[in-house]
Amino acid sequence: MNSILLAFGALDARLATHCRLLSLRRHELQVRIGVHDFERTAPQRMWFDVDLCVKLDAAPAHHDDISQTVDYDFIRDTIAHAIGTRHHALQETLCDAILRALLARADVQAARVATRKPDVYRDCASVGVERIGLKPW
Repeated sequence: MNSILLAFGALDARLATHCRLLSLRRHELQVRIGVHDFERTAPQRMWFDVDLCVKLDAAPAHHDDISQTVDYDFIRDTIAHAIGTRHHALQETLCDAILRALLARADVQAARVATRKPDVYRDCASVGVERIGLKPW
């Protein structure tokens, strides 16, 4: 498996040496999203993958206590809040909203968000969007 932290480090070496990576994979939620008529009748499954580069000085984890780092509930709650209860037309705008919200947290230095809809077309596994964002040091 390739190191996602090293991939972030290719963008800025400090991300690999001054951050820890937290990941959430294939978080599945029902979302009202899509532009096609068949997508507007009911919510559909979406998968969310998130990677966060969290500054070590803000989340050192010197003690075995959740207050020492970013809680995964923060990631899940951020996604749920961005989804809300309304219908979203595009994955692109939803993905961007999630990324902005994650980066708004002071101890998150960089983030990657990928969204996928697995049930849109029968002839492919899924369709998706991915974004990466970095904050200035």
